[in-house]
Amino acid sequence: MLRTLLFSLALAFAVIYPKSSWAADESAGKVRVYVGSYADAKNEGIHLLELDAASGKLTRISGTSGVQNPSFLAIHPSKKFLYAVCEVAEFDGKQTGAVAGFAIGKNGGLEPLNRESSGGQGPCHLVVDKAGKNVLAANYGGGSVCCLPIGADGRLASSSAFIQHQGKSVDPGRQEGPHAHSVNLDPANHFAFVADLGLDRVLVYRFGADKGSLTPNDPPFASVKPGSGPRHFAFHPSGRFAYVINEMALTITAFSYDAAKGVLTEVQTISTVPDDFVDKGGNSTAEVQVHPSGKFVYGSNRGHNTIAAFSVDSKSGKLTPIGHQSSGGKTPRNFGIDPSGKYLLAANQDSDNILVLAVDAETGKLKSTGHEIKVPKPVCVKFVTP
Repeated sequence: MLRTLLFSLALAFAVIYPKSSWAADESAGKVRVYVGSYADAKNEGIHLLELDAASGKLTRISGTSGVQNPSFLAIHPSKKFLYAVCEVAEFDGKQTGAVAGFAIGKNGGLEPLNRESSGGQGPCHLVVDKAGKNVLAANYGGGSVCCLPIGADGRLASSSAFIQHQGKSVDPGRQEGPHAHSVNLDPANHFAFVADLGLDRVLVYRFGADKGSLTPNDPPFASVKPGSGPRHFAFHPSGRFAYVINEMALTITAFSYDAAKGVLTEVQTISTVPDDFVDKGGNSTAEVQVHPSGKFVYGSNRGHNTIAAFSVDSKSGKLTPIGHQSSGGKTPRNFGIDPSGKYLLAANQDSDNILVLAVDAETGKLKSTGHEIKVPKPVCVKFVTP
């Protein structure tokens, strides 16, 4: 009698609180993939896909409209919120871009929270700090960086810190002034790194998560070769090395990192294209990421339309070329490596597609899985696992 009663209660509980589709996804080996893109506010700009961890197949789930040019995305550590830059030159009647916040529903859909000014035009990159207390955004057009506090409900507050970069570099066409192209945080959440294409510098700031503060470090930056145009930046999982991809020079610069002082020291600069490649114009680099294993680094070549692969020397952080794999389309603006390290998803902005590449865990070589999906003007790929 007692056993029957307990079974009935358990069944009732299961009916009232059904297993979520996300839990089902976990058991089936599914991973959510959010893709940011260029789109007007009337069209879907953030796309939700599902990656089958076994096969590498991508399936479209839904899309979110209502924001203009949500090109780059960042996921909150709690996985409850998503933030997107609004890559525009004007917001709320002022010469500035914005950052938009969304709540992530149980099925992965997005509900808008609010938007706040980024303080400068053309925000192109953002990150959520590891404590989940702030969004930091880089303004390419404005040449600046800002910090926006996050409330308990995920809503953004107005800027707690804003720094305007100053200066220029050697290329009058691209480097006539500052162009902050990305912002990243070190593993300890103590320092922020802003790659500024216009200055040929990676600027370093002391970061205070509790107050949302940014203060220039001493020394305040690491330089790359004039005319390089540093764009995106990535830390090695060990925290001992970091890499910046240089958009204009088609190179990656490797740094050693002093975590106590927030100091980057260059150890190598290496080409992202083959030795026999002749640049006739229209070529640039875009994304750089380190494989979760720490054994490999990948960078995207636009124009050449490849993903360059490198092995990492575990002692020095230096890179050795592995080879180049077609991105399967035109202009690989960004790519994402899934948390398991099994797949690399190449987002081709000008051919409106994302190709799934398999990563060889031993060699780091890439190979097409044959799986791809159409997405209009994809720019950014982010993963959410249970």
